[in-house]
Amino acid sequence: MLIDFSQSSIESLVPKTDFQRSVITFLEEWYSPFATVKVQTSGSTGMPKTLCVEKEKMKHSAKVTCDFLGLQEDDLALLCLPVEYISGKMMIVRAIMRKMKLCVVSPSLTPLENLQQKIDFCAMTPLQAEKSFSKIHDIKKLIIGGAQVSEGLKKKISSLSIRVYETYGMTETLSHIALKLLAPKTEDYFCVLDDITVSQDKRGCLEICAPHLHHEIIQTHDRVELRDEKSFRFLGREDNVINSGGIKIFPEELEAIAKKEITEEVVFLGLKDKFLGEKLVLVVEGQKTRDVCDKIGALSFSKKYHVPKEIFFLKKIPRTPNGKIDRKELRSVVEEK
Repeated sequence: MLIDFSQSSIESLVPKTDFQRSVITFLEEWYSPFATVKVQTSGSTGMPKTLCVEKEKMKHSAKVTCDFLGLQEDDLALLCLPVEYISGKMMIVRAIMRKMKLCVVSPSLTPLENLQQKIDFCAMTPLQAEKSFSKIHDIKKLIIGGAQVSEGLKKKISSLSIRVYETYGMTETLSHIALKLLAPKTEDYFCVLDDITVSQDKRGCLEICAPHLHHEIIQTHDRVELRDEKSFRFLGREDNVINSGGIKIFPEELEAIAKKEITEEVVFLGLKDKFLGEKLVLVVEGQKTRDVCDKIGALSFSKKYHVPKEIFFLKKIPRTPNGKIDRKELRSVVEEK
């Protein structure tokens, strides 16, 4: 289904799939006289919940992103993300606000598979980008979010001539508030969008000042390295910190090191230990092979306590409905082994 927001009306749209029907349902909600729309959170940091979000705030967020990326009327955007989450909804709102054409493709790991035309703008998850890499050059501007981009994928992306960004954001910030360039060159710091500034609390966690989104400072549990009020580097979630013998270990930093050498999904966890409080373990998705074991053994960590005490292999690592690693569920699975 192709929607031209410079001229199409909802009444003229004829859905052929469940996903297309969900897009039209959102459009009906968007064009209704109500001032808010309902958005479901991902559940990656707690129980999923439904929020009521003001349309005016979504419009402002869309405008800031469109301005940053230079999106224009008649550009062709691709929607391949679920519309119950903010990521999919904001793709539609951006297309509406900038009067773009929107190509609606049911979410899958390979959304570009049957696509024939070039795309001006698209948002994907890291897994979608990984599985679509052979055709990703058909996208002019791509943003990747919903989960951290692995070091292996970053390395592949860095060779592309198209513009690719990693996003930072959450449902409460109406999609992303910052972007980091991955191609055609790679940047280390996220660049904060217009009308937004950032700071840190005493823990070193990110604080977001976005007057167009919230009247108060948005407090996160993400540890960051702050360069200035408009740029930062993500270190890891405070919630995920492993306290092993009084030493704080950030699993995301170790995962970034491991993923430079290991293509399989890897997750570092802290399991209860009567001597250390928590002991560091590594979970690898897939079969145990000599090749993977050799790569793990060859990993170079800066600290001795970064070396995992145990290694577990799981056929499948549990994930939340939108594809993020479910660390709480994973910890429960590993503790039962």
